Amino acid sequence: MKRLDHYWSSINFVSLILLPLSWLFCFISKLRAVLYSLNVFSAYKASVPVVVVGNVTVGGTGKTPLIIELVKQLQSMGKKPGVISRGYGGTSSFWPQLVDQNITAEQVGDEPKLIHERTACPVSVGPNRQQDIELLLNKYHCDVILSDDGLQHYALQRDVEIVVVDAQRQFGNGFCLPSGPLRESVSRLQKVDMVLLNGGEADQDSFTLQPAFCLPINKQNEKPKALSDFSGQKVHAIAGIGNPLRFFNMLRRLGVQVIEHEFIDHASYLQTDLIFNDDLPVLMTEKDAVKCAEFELANHWSVPVSAIFSKSAEKKIHQLLQSI
Repeated sequence: MKRLDHYWSSINFVSLILLPLSWLFCFISKLRAVLYSLNVFSAYKASVPVVVVGNVTVGGTGKTPLIIELVKQLQSMGKKPGVISRGYGGTSSFWPQLVDQNITAEQVGDEPKLIHERTACPVSVGPNRQQDIELLLNKYHCDVILSDDGLQHYALQRDVEIVVVDAQRQFGNGFCLPSGPLRESVSRLQKVDMVLLNGGEADQDSFTLQPAFCLPINKQNEKPKALSDFSGQKVHAIAGIGNPLRFFNMLRRLGVQVIEHEFIDHASYLQTDLIFNDDLPVLMTEKDAVKCAEFELANHWSVPVSAIFSKSAEKKIHQLLQSI
């Protein structure tokens, strides 16, 4: 049986059958937003500025590399940012949970672990965003908070909203869940501070994800390799992200011959999932690699990426960060 998201890219029999549920979903979503705006429901206001980085669609749009870049820019400005995350799939026995070098991705989720590893920024994980923020403020005295996702979490007041849109998939068939991929109507974008296209054109407010090198997984004596070193080679490529095709196509554009291994977003791996009984290199996203730190692997490589802004996006991002 095909997954439901298979039908979200077009208007088809399945999406039309589900339309009544989508109308109900949209109505409830808009009603919640209105009730919070009228203060019928109370919302938590942090004592420091809050920046929400989210999306209006289900599935990966590239928020994590963007948050990593925003954290680095804030740090370069002398700020003390902290990040909060729901920690999808985390198995910790208590929340909120601070991420450190002794915490595994299994406990707190792959994205929070990756953000902490790439930035050394304080990261708090848990379902209660107020508790997450207050933990960061009390322990690290952060002066700005970035929320990984949470655009629709109106119980948290925010100072800046940045929405990421996949330039290729955009909004699918334009329907709300479950008929389409939308969490809210596309009209919601008119109210946010900035919309960033992942993979957009140079003249748009966009960013691209660019790799520079590959890191060995669990081989301390191995040196990093340039991704171009794999050009012309056949490799196994592993991606358990919202849009695996983005990773596979990135490798192909650099001349890498890809054998695709697609997993669900936030997949939990067994070591046997990553062994293919041949001598070919194995490349995986850094979000996948962070969950494989304890495995015994040979010739397995993580491919970190960095968010590179277009000129217009870079200018607007700088203005937004300066404003807080």
